[in-house]
Amino acid sequence: MSTDTDTDMDTDAGTGAGVGSRTDVRHAVVETSLGGLTVVASGGAITGLYFPHHWYMPSDTSLGRRVDVHEDPLITQAAAQLGEYLDGERTAFDLPTRTNGDAFQERVWAMLREIPFGATTTYGELAERLGNKALAQSVGQAVGHNPISIIVACHRVVGSNGKLTGFAGGLARKQRLLEIEEPRAVKEARLF
Repeated sequence: MSTDTDTDMDTDAGTGAGVGSRTDVRHAVVETSLGGLTVVASGGAITGLYFPHHWYMPSDTSLGRRVDVHEDPLITQAAAQLGEYLDGERTAFDLPTRTNGDAFQERVWAMLREIPFGATTTYGELAERLGNKALAQSVGQAVGHNPISIIVACHRVVGSNGKLTGFAGGLARKQRLLEIEEPRAVKEARLF
Protein backbone atom coordinates (compact mmCIF):
# COMPACT_ATOMS: atom_id res chain seq x y z
CA MET A 1 0.00 0.00 0.00
CA SER A 2 1.29 3.45 -0.72
CA THR A 3 2.20 5.84 2.02
CA ASP A 4 2.54 9.60 2.24
CA THR A 5 5.96 9.62 3.84
CA ASP A 6 9.34 10.01 2.16
CA THR A 7 10.15 6.32 2.55
CA ASP A 8 8.28 3.12 1.84
CA MET A 9 8.87 -0.28 3.31
CA ASP A 10 10.46 -2.68 0.87
CA THR A 11 8.81 -6.05 0.79
CA ASP A 12 11.16 -8.99 0.55
CA ALA A 13 8.61 -11.58 -0.55
CA GLY A 14 6.22 -10.12 2.00
CA THR A 15 8.55 -9.93 4.98
CA GLY A 16 8.75 -6.14 5.17
CA ALA A 17 12.57 -6.13 5.26
CA GLY A 18 14.48 -2.95 4.47
CA VAL A 19 13.61 0.66 3.69
CA GLY A 20 13.98 2.56 0.42
CA SER A 21 13.74 6.24 -0.48
CA ARG A 22 11.23 7.36 -3.08
CA THR A 23 13.94 9.61 -4.49
CA ASP A 24 16.02 6.54 -5.36
CA VAL A 25 13.74 5.40 -8.18
CA ARG A 26 15.63 4.19 -11.22
CA HIS A 27 15.09 1.94 -14.20
CA ALA A 28 16.94 0.03 -16.86
CA VAL A 29 15.89 -1.70 -20.05
CA VAL A 30 16.84 -5.37 -20.01
CA GLU A 31 17.09 -6.96 -23.45
CA THR A 32 15.37 -10.38 -23.50
CA SER A 33 13.78 -12.81 -25.90
CA LEU A 34 10.48 -11.00 -25.15
CA GLY A 35 11.90 -7.62 -26.10
CA GLY A 36 13.34 -4.85 -23.98
CA LEU A 37 11.81 -5.16 -20.50
CA THR A 38 11.80 -2.03 -18.36
CA VAL A 39 12.80 -2.97 -14.81
CA VAL A 40 12.07 -0.31 -12.18
CA ALA A 41 13.60 -0.26 -8.71
CA SER A 42 13.09 1.98 -5.71
CA GLY A 43 15.47 1.68 -2.80
CA GLY A 44 16.12 -2.02 -2.30
CA ALA A 45 13.03 -3.35 -4.11
CA ILE A 46 11.85 -4.05 -7.64
CA THR A 47 8.70 -1.96 -8.14
CA GLY A 48 8.00 -2.45 -11.83
CA LEU A 49 8.58 -4.72 -14.80
CA TYR A 50 7.04 -3.58 -18.05
CA PHE A 51 6.96 -4.94 -21.60
CA PRO A 52 7.44 -2.86 -24.74
CA HIS A 53 4.04 -1.27 -25.56
CA HIS A 54 2.74 -2.28 -22.09
CA TRP A 55 -0.93 -1.32 -21.68
CA TYR A 56 -0.42 0.49 -18.38
CA MET A 57 3.11 1.85 -18.65
CA PRO A 58 3.82 4.54 -16.05
CA SER A 59 4.96 7.98 -17.13
CA ASP A 60 8.63 8.49 -17.89
CA THR A 61 9.00 10.74 -14.85
CA SER A 62 7.72 8.05 -12.48
CA LEU A 63 10.33 5.57 -13.79
CA GLY A 64 13.14 7.61 -12.24
CA ARG A 65 16.56 8.01 -13.76
CA ARG A 66 17.76 5.53 -16.36
CA VAL A 67 20.74 3.42 -15.32
CA ASP A 68 22.82 0.82 -17.08
CA VAL A 69 21.69 -2.71 -16.22
CA HIS A 70 25.14 -3.54 -14.85
CA GLU A 71 25.45 -0.28 -12.87
CA ASP A 72 22.78 -1.22 -10.34
CA PRO A 73 23.23 -4.45 -8.31
CA LEU A 74 19.49 -5.03 -7.80
CA ILE A 75 18.63 -4.51 -11.46
CA THR A 76 21.61 -6.68 -12.43
CA GLN A 77 20.23 -9.44 -10.21
CA ALA A 78 16.74 -9.03 -11.68
CA ALA A 79 18.16 -9.18 -15.23
CA ALA A 80 20.09 -12.36 -14.44
CA GLN A 81 17.04 -14.05 -12.90
CA LEU A 82 14.82 -12.99 -15.82
CA GLY A 83 17.35 -14.47 -18.24
CA GLU A 84 17.46 -17.74 -16.31
CA TYR A 85 13.65 -17.88 -16.18
CA LEU A 86 13.27 -17.19 -19.91
CA ASP A 87 15.91 -19.85 -20.65
CA GLY A 88 13.92 -22.40 -18.61
CA GLU A 89 16.55 -22.57 -15.88
CA ARG A 90 14.59 -20.85 -13.06
CA THR A 91 11.14 -21.58 -11.65
CA ALA A 92 10.91 -18.85 -8.99
CA PHE A 93 12.28 -15.37 -8.42
CA ASP A 94 14.30 -14.44 -5.36
CA LEU A 95 14.03 -10.66 -5.49
CA PRO A 96 12.69 -8.08 -3.04
CA THR A 97 9.55 -6.49 -4.50
CA ARG A 98 7.17 -3.73 -3.51
CA THR A 99 3.80 -2.83 -4.96
CA ASN A 100 1.69 0.22 -4.13
CA GLY A 101 -1.86 -0.64 -5.08
CA ASP A 102 -5.11 -0.10 -3.26
CA ALA A 103 -6.27 -2.71 -0.73
CA PHE A 104 -8.15 -4.78 -3.33
CA GLN A 105 -5.26 -4.78 -5.81
CA GLU A 106 -2.81 -5.81 -3.09
CA ARG A 107 -5.03 -8.77 -2.16
CA VAL A 108 -5.19 -9.89 -5.80
CA TRP A 109 -1.44 -9.41 -6.33
CA ALA A 110 -0.74 -11.43 -3.18
CA MET A 111 -2.77 -14.29 -4.70
CA LEU A 112 -0.77 -14.01 -7.95
CA ARG A 113 2.42 -14.54 -5.93
CA GLU A 114 0.96 -17.84 -4.65
CA ILE A 115 0.27 -19.41 -8.07
CA PRO A 116 2.98 -22.04 -8.54
CA PHE A 117 5.26 -22.27 -11.56
CA GLY A 118 3.58 -24.34 -14.27
CA ALA A 119 0.06 -23.84 -12.87
CA THR A 120 -2.75 -21.59 -14.00
CA THR A 121 -5.91 -20.30 -12.40
CA THR A 122 -8.87 -18.28 -13.63
CA TYR A 123 -10.15 -14.83 -12.80
CA GLY A 124 -13.29 -16.48 -11.42
CA GLU A 125 -11.31 -18.79 -9.14
CA LEU A 126 -9.42 -15.81 -7.73
CA ALA A 127 -12.74 -13.98 -7.24
CA GLU A 128 -14.14 -17.01 -5.39
CA ARG A 129 -11.09 -16.99 -3.11
CA LEU A 130 -11.97 -13.37 -2.34
CA GLY A 131 -15.44 -14.56 -1.39
CA ASN A 132 -17.49 -13.44 -4.38
CA LYS A 133 -17.36 -14.91 -7.90
CA ALA A 134 -19.03 -11.72 -9.15
CA LEU A 135 -15.71 -9.95 -8.52
CA ALA A 136 -14.11 -11.69 -11.54
CA GLN A 137 -14.10 -8.54 -13.68
CA SER A 138 -12.58 -6.48 -10.85
CA VAL A 139 -9.99 -9.21 -10.36
CA GLY A 140 -9.20 -8.97 -14.07
CA GLN A 141 -8.66 -5.23 -13.77
CA ALA A 142 -6.32 -5.69 -10.80
CA VAL A 143 -4.41 -8.46 -12.61
CA GLY A 144 -4.10 -6.19 -15.65
CA HIS A 145 -2.63 -3.40 -13.52
CA ASN A 146 -0.02 -5.63 -11.84
CA PRO A 147 3.12 -3.48 -11.97
CA ILE A 148 5.64 -6.33 -11.74
CA SER A 149 4.89 -8.58 -14.70
CA ILE A 150 6.50 -12.04 -14.85
CA ILE A 151 7.90 -11.81 -11.29
CA VAL A 152 4.37 -11.38 -9.91
CA ALA A 153 2.96 -13.96 -12.30
CA CYS A 154 -0.15 -12.40 -13.82
CA HIS A 155 0.44 -14.49 -16.96
CA ARG A 156 -0.75 -17.56 -15.00
CA VAL A 157 -4.35 -16.26 -14.94
CA VAL A 158 -6.54 -17.41 -17.83
CA GLY A 159 -10.19 -17.18 -18.83
CA SER A 160 -12.83 -19.50 -17.38
CA ASN A 161 -12.57 -21.84 -20.37
CA GLY A 162 -8.76 -21.96 -20.15
CA LYS A 163 -8.47 -19.55 -23.06
CA LEU A 164 -5.83 -16.84 -23.04
CA THR A 165 -7.35 -13.47 -22.30
CA GLY A 166 -6.00 -9.95 -21.95
CA PHE A 167 -2.39 -9.43 -20.98
CA ALA A 168 -0.74 -6.02 -20.62
CA GLY A 169 2.30 -7.33 -22.52
CA GLY A 170 0.27 -8.88 -25.35
CA LEU A 171 -1.17 -12.37 -25.79
CA ALA A 172 1.83 -13.67 -27.76
CA ARG A 173 4.08 -12.93 -24.76
CA LYS A 174 1.57 -14.51 -22.37
CA GLN A 175 1.54 -17.63 -24.55
CA ARG A 176 5.35 -17.72 -24.55
CA LEU A 177 5.54 -17.39 -20.75
CA LEU A 178 3.05 -20.23 -20.31
CA GLU A 179 5.03 -22.37 -22.77
CA ILE A 180 8.19 -21.81 -20.73
CA GLU A 181 6.35 -23.11 -17.68
CA GLU A 182 4.57 -25.98 -19.40
CA PRO A 183 5.39 -29.32 -17.78
CA ARG A 184 7.78 -31.48 -19.82
CA ALA A 185 5.26 -34.36 -20.08
CA VAL A 186 2.70 -32.04 -21.68
CA LYS A 187 5.29 -30.70 -24.14
CA GLU A 188 6.35 -34.23 -25.07
CA ALA A 189 2.75 -35.41 -25.47
CA ARG A 190 2.15 -32.67 -28.06
CA LEU A 191 4.96 -34.06 -30.20
CA PHE A 192 2.98 -37.20 -31.01
